Amino acid sequence: MSATENFNSKITIYVIVCWILAASGGLMFGYDIGISGGVTAMDDFLIEFFPKVHERKLHAKENNYCKYDNQYLQLFTSSLYLAAIFASFVASKVCTKFGRKPTILVASSFFLAGAALSAGAKKIWMLIVGRILLGMGVGFGNEAVPLFLSEIAPVKYRGAVNILFQLLVTVGILIANIVNYLTSMVHPYGWRISLGLAGVPACILFIGSIVITETPTSLIERGKDVAGKKILKQIRGVEDVDAEFEQIKFASDIASQVKHPFKELMKLSSMPQLIIAVMLQVFQQFTGINAIMFYSPVLFQTVGFKNNASLLSAVITGIVNVLSTLVSIVLVDKAGRRKLLLQACVQMFISQVIIGAILQSQLQTTGSLGKTSAIMVVVFVCAFVMAFAWSWGPLGWLIPSEIFPLETRTAGFAFAVSSNMFFTFLIAQVFLSMLCHMRAGIFFFFAAWILFMGFFALFLLPETKNVPIDVMLERVWKQHRIWRRFMVDADEGNKNSGANVA
Repeated sequence: MSATENFNSKITIYVIVCWILAASGGLMFGYDIGISGGVTAMDDFLIEFFPKVHERKLHAKENNYCKYDNQYLQLFTSSLYLAAIFASFVASKVCTKFGRKPTILVASSFFLAGAALSAGAKKIWMLIVGRILLGMGVGFGNEAVPLFLSEIAPVKYRGAVNILFQLLVTVGILIANIVNYLTSMVHPYGWRISLGLAGVPACILFIGSIVITETPTSLIERGKDVAGKKILKQIRGVEDVDAEFEQIKFASDIASQVKHPFKELMKLSSMPQLIIAVMLQVFQQFTGINAIMFYSPVLFQTVGFKNNASLLSAVITGIVNVLSTLVSIVLVDKAGRRKLLLQACVQMFISQVIIGAILQSQLQTTGSLGKTSAIMVVVFVCAFVMAFAWSWGPLGWLIPSEIFPLETRTAGFAFAVSSNMFFTFLIAQVFLSMLCHMRAGIFFFFAAWILFMGFFALFLLPETKNVPIDVMLERVWKQHRIWRRFMVDADEGNKNSGANVA
């Protein structure tokens, strides 16, 4: 079977609607990321649930770096991601057995329940359970949505379509920052409005999960060839889809021989994809992005901004985040994945070092930065966010969704999602404590990680632009000077199955 990118297709209104509605899972995820940091900076919220933190915050001589150091406060943010680790593996099974569409529906249901409980919370345990329900939604949504987008997109637009998920993540963060800025002036229940409004993107995703189609790949994988071909014609907008259908069918036939995909992932030939998928998640978090996104209002208060000014600064970084993600949509299928990642490493490294240097030299345990220095911190935070938003942010989800063969796709992506959630949880749980103990050194810590991941991208990350998903083995892994050494058992498997993929 010969592989080609030139499958017949044209963009239809229906498929665009499917892309946007499915990608609204990113809107929900982004809102969850952005809302918690602003809420934890609101006095009314702290007075009701964390009075000791509020008292510490009020002390004029309190250590600038330690006034928010509280494990329960951090657990409010991080519990969501702990739940998502478990949920992603359950979602992998649901995705394979029932399809991408039902998995997205389950995600939206968890989101709705979590938003309602969080907004009505009277006790800390209610807050935490609400966040756990939201985390279950994140686990299901982040497993299904990127796979859905990669499988439904034409190959030449796959990168741009998949990045719609990350674009709506950034839009969700921006909306959350704007909401927090406005509700911070509504006393004493503004924080409830912030948490409750998570129900809006949850409703959009719920409705979207009903409207969207199932992916042809999922239908064919589950033996529904006629329905799969019909949907393929519908989303491609043409009748002649035989070549693409046969490629999906061929990949599905190979996948059907694999009864234990998680066991298959442990084979030598699966290691390159698994290593890259997991390491991209580790690196994505150890850039320090979520430390900044979760706690940007807290961070800006630390360097001397007042409460409203810090929330407004978070809105500015949110706008930068959205606009820069648009850059990635334009460039990812032209410049390729590796160039964007490598360029961003340079920009992020410089930004983190400069932020660390400013804080190290000028922010003492008491007092605040001068106005010029504080503005410089905001500028370089924006430069950092800008670079991340067109590179490691969207590509951290795109690349794992496109590199696994069908037989291990949902299982492999579950490892990627769970790894992302674990390290997001880790950063969310320890960042305020790290800020307290490492002070400005925390930015040098993240800068060192950025340097390391730049070398990883340079030497170990292959380029995957314009390569059909189902021929990655032949076109990418067997051609890479390092990873091709891992492909021995893949060759043996192909001989045993009589496959001949060109």
